[in-house]
Amino acid sequence: MTTIFKNIKELIQIRTEPVSFVSGKEMNKLPTIKNAFLVVENGLISDFGSMDDCPEIEGEIVDVTGKMILPSWCDSHTHIVYAGHREDEFVDRIKGLSYKDIANNGGGILNSAKKLQQTSEEDLYEQSKVRLEEVMQLGTGAIEIKSGYGLTKDAELKMLRVIKKLKANYPIEIKATFLGAHAVPTEYKSNKDAYLKILIDDVLPKVAEEKLAEYIDIFCETGYFSAADTELILEAGKAYGLIPKIHVNQFTAIGGVQAGVKYNALSVDHLEEMRDDDIAALQNTTTMPVALPGCSYFLNIPYTPARKMIDAGLPLALATDYNPGSTPSGNMNFVVSTACIKMKMTPEEAINASTINGAYAMGLEHKVGSITKGKDANLILTKPINSYGFIPYAFGVNQIEKVYIRGEVFK
Repeated sequence: MTTIFKNIKELIQIRTEPVSFVSGKEMNKLPTIKNAFLVVENGLISDFGSMDDCPEIEGEIVDVTGKMILPSWCDSHTHIVYAGHREDEFVDRIKGLSYKDIANNGGGILNSAKKLQQTSEEDLYEQSKVRLEEVMQLGTGAIEIKSGYGLTKDAELKMLRVIKKLKANYPIEIKATFLGAHAVPTEYKSNKDAYLKILIDDVLPKVAEEKLAEYIDIFCETGYFSAADTELILEAGKAYGLIPKIHVNQFTAIGGVQAGVKYNALSVDHLEEMRDDDIAALQNTTTMPVALPGCSYFLNIPYTPARKMIDAGLPLALATDYNPGSTPSGNMNFVVSTACIKMKMTPEEAINASTINGAYAMGLEHKVGSITKGKDANLILTKPINSYGFIPYAFGVNQIEKVYIRGEVFK
């Protein structure tokens, strides 16, 4: 099947040469074509250019006069497979309790783990697919999903099997991450090493046997897991071919960034607290820093210092962190807006961070993230807008008219 989009007001994020990701000053460059055409064949981008050069070919013609097209969002950090919600903790924070206070009282990750352990795999899938469809409608065309709300062998495997089922039943790219080391279960509170041993000796082999994950993650944070714990888990994952993606520097900086770089982590995520030596450690590496501004907004904690990092020559990706406790939203449009408003990123930087750099943070830069011949036609068609800067500017209004996944309108 061939579809020709004509009279595109502006075709955004066009890349004619292979680009894995963009860094530093290059993040402020967003290549586009005004008054453009785009040809999609069998779900892939086959041609694009100026309307002056639009070919005469047979196929479905879609006139999008006044509207723009850009690649769909690439959300490289989510926890959308979870059970229930935690709005009671939201109210507790309004009343003055901190994230740490809530966790110490049995809330937080442990609260979600308890709910998930009591939820059937079928019910968990039904809850999760609603969230997946919701974010796809909001323009997400590739997504990473983590386990980590199970904290037992059976519950972690249940989560990963749900992710595998979502991957089988939906047309977008879905990457699975094993995050068994998300928190220490209550029964192992005084023996964290015993829990890590179970993850390494008992759970990891099963994850590998069933091919349930491509990545391994750990919450490297004060009160959770140390840099030494992080290296232990990453080393264990490496033995099974799992690539590291780490939660680091959310509340404190304790060496997790350096551990990630040492183990060639694909990404290090959160980074709300960044020291100069953390930034230096990431320079001239292939590890993608990932910021999660929705989490900073919801928890009222510092934002990742995007300006300082980009000005130091680093790349940056943006993701939602969609989860029930610290970011109950998978809206990448809001993430792009918040990055511009609160992190002082330009629209060009924010779009690059949410497309090509987000794709790289999932190992998908060769399939999605830009308008490039041969890539999946995962596209956002905007409503009539003046410029792409209007997307982050009008932060409370959805500017998306249609979402295409492999060239088909997602309904």
